[in-house]
Amino acid sequence: MDCDLSMAHIKQTTFNDISFVGCKMLGLRFDLCSDFLLSFRFKGCMLNLSSFYGLSLKKTIFENCKLLEVDFVETDLTTSSFDGCDLQRAIFDRSILERADFRAAYNFNIDPERNKVKKAKFSRDGVVGLLGKYDIVVD
Repeated sequence: MDCDLSMAHIKQTTFNDISFVGCKMLGLRFDLCSDFLLSFRFKGCMLNLSSFYGLSLKKTIFENCKLLEVDFVETDLTTSSFDGCDLQRAIFDRSILERADFRAAYNFNIDPERNKVKKAKFSRDGVVGLLGKYDIVVD
């Protein structure tokens, strides 16, 4: 709780059923962790510039987190939740976002043609984050 793990080397680290609360975790390469039984949740954390590239993060909870410029490329986020999260410039590409909950997330840009979004949940305001590539104005 309330730790600073920014730029820590976590290669081959095992995270099983771990909760991070109020932590500063800038630039972490979670993609280099051991994926054996990988599971964690984040509450009130700052994860800017971190990478979850290619991981299976099904049912992962991100609550009130800053996820600026986070790499979610090829990440399986099935049934994950982003409650109150800032996803500005986060990268979603070839990601599985099926049944994920983005209703209370903001500043995200997700291309539904490049990601699997079946049954994902978005707020009416959040739908704008799905239309970014079309350069249209929604009032």
